[in-house]
Amino acid sequence: MEQHPVVLFDGVCNFCNGIINFLIQQDKEKTFRFAPLQSAAGQALLATHNLPLTDYGSFVFIENNTAYTNSTAVLHLGRLLPWYWQWLQLGWLIPEKERDALYQFIAGKRYEWFGKTESCAVPTPDMRSRFL
Repeated sequence: MEQHPVVLFDGVCNFCNGIINFLIQQDKEKTFRFAPLQSAAGQALLATHNLPLTDYGSFVFIENNTAYTNSTAVLHLGRLLPWYWQWLQLGWLIPEKERDALYQFIAGKRYEWFGKTESCAVPTPDMRSRFL
């Protein structure tokens, strides 16, 4: 299931869904696979990596059987984006405590700022193969 890097995201979060749409656009090689945290596949991967099954305050990036959360997930994922996004790697210069504080602030406000839906978005037919 994890031969491709996997992004687990809050499927009811409008901001998170926007980020997933952005990643799909940027991922010309179709490297990433995606699953809502709330889905059966997302729940199975969370359990496999001993992560909480009900706390959707962070997206999860899984690569080479290692799960990353919070700002560390963003930075690991970012290194697989096209060259023009590699400036994001400067984030490694910021101590993890500060990076995660900013990440958690944004995560805590995402519903307030961007809203949420009643259920997970359904991928379009051409995107469906990218979802677990």
